[in-house]
Amino acid sequence: MKLYSRGQVIIYILLAVALVIAVGYGVGFINFPGKRADVNEISHNTAVNKIASDYKAESTSYKPGIYSNEEENNIKIYEKLNRGVVNITSISVEYNWFLEPVPKSGTGSGSIIDEDGHVLTNYHVVKDADNLSVTLADGSEYKGTVVGVDPENDLAVIKFNPKGKLLITIPFGSSGNLKVGQKVLAIGNPFALERTLTTGIVSGLGRPVRNESGLIIQQMIQTDASINPGNSGGPLLNSRGEMIGINTMIFSPSGGSVGIGFAVPVDTAKRVVSDLIRYGYVRRGWINIVPVQLFPALVKYAHLPVSSGILVSEVAPGSNAAKAGLRGGSHKNAVRSGSKIIYLGGDIITEIDRTPITSLADMFTALEDNKPGEVVEVKIIRGRLRKTLYVKLSERPKKFHW
Repeated sequence: MKLYSRGQVIIYILLAVALVIAVGYGVGFINFPGKRADVNEISHNTAVNKIASDYKAESTSYKPGIYSNEEENNIKIYEKLNRGVVNITSISVEYNWFLEPVPKSGTGSGSIIDEDGHVLTNYHVVKDADNLSVTLADGSEYKGTVVGVDPENDLAVIKFNPKGKLLITIPFGSSGNLKVGQKVLAIGNPFALERTLTTGIVSGLGRPVRNESGLIIQQMIQTDASINPGNSGGPLLNSRGEMIGINTMIFSPSGGSVGIGFAVPVDTAKRVVSDLIRYGYVRRGWINIVPVQLFPALVKYAHLPVSSGILVSEVAPGSNAAKAGLRGGSHKNAVRSGSKIIYLGGDIITEIDRTPITSLADMFTALEDNKPGEVVEVKIIRGRLRKTLYVKLSERPKKFHW
């Protein structure tokens, strides 16, 4: 048996340790400080970091750097405000040929305007409804009641009881400083597809649009943001997320959106909402007369000097209209038209507050934005003379509410 000296043993041990270290370093089991990781290690660490980064990004509303500034603006507005838009379902009862009651349903949109559950929408969304239901973004459904209506601007306020639920409200902006070309966003429920977002621009301003009742809604906003059945009553928003209009109607030969939609200006809504909530209607000024819209047979029979305008059949005694000098017809010169008695010889109104008057609808339109107590300029024809009077308005009687 061969014996080794102590020095030889130490040398052999050191060589063995060096061999083990060399092999471990080569296969990657051992790393010294400062050694670069191999390709597999780099790939593994990158994958782990990417997963962590993606998870962090997905926990927010959107991933930074993925969307354009305009897309981020759209996303932020939608995520912030879509829960403030409700789906309104109306149920009305009609009768068929056999006099059997047949329920008829319709849908529209609305904007929550306060934490008490008041919702701003269109009048035509709730017109003739026997039952209303309001559905929120989380699917919860509430019974709605009509608080007030303004057919002349196609606006209405309804209310539901949120029962302590925290509500998202749509803030009012201003429609007074809008510009053609400005970006707008519409949120609504077209064809019952809830909380749909469409975008576009302001295509036109100050559009007078005649509604189904024959009344002209003034200063309408025209937009190419896609508006379809079910969008009615929903908000038209600016890029700051403020309501600038209430989506109301479309011009469409087919019934679908062709890029011409109209919204009631939010400044109009702000002017009437407080009255709707407080009184249930809008307190408007009125000229205390019995108005008769001129028609061809009457013009021919009475040999009137104009073919259009409003004949003052009667003036309320002691009223502001009488004090201003307006004159009605003579009771000795009366004619019957259907069930109505018309007194001839009175003044013919041709203009009110710088608005030409050719019909009763024009008269309602001219006085739409006037309150009781305000003074308006009234141009008349008396006989063959033209005169200008200044009339202090009274409050419109309920019988003349449209």
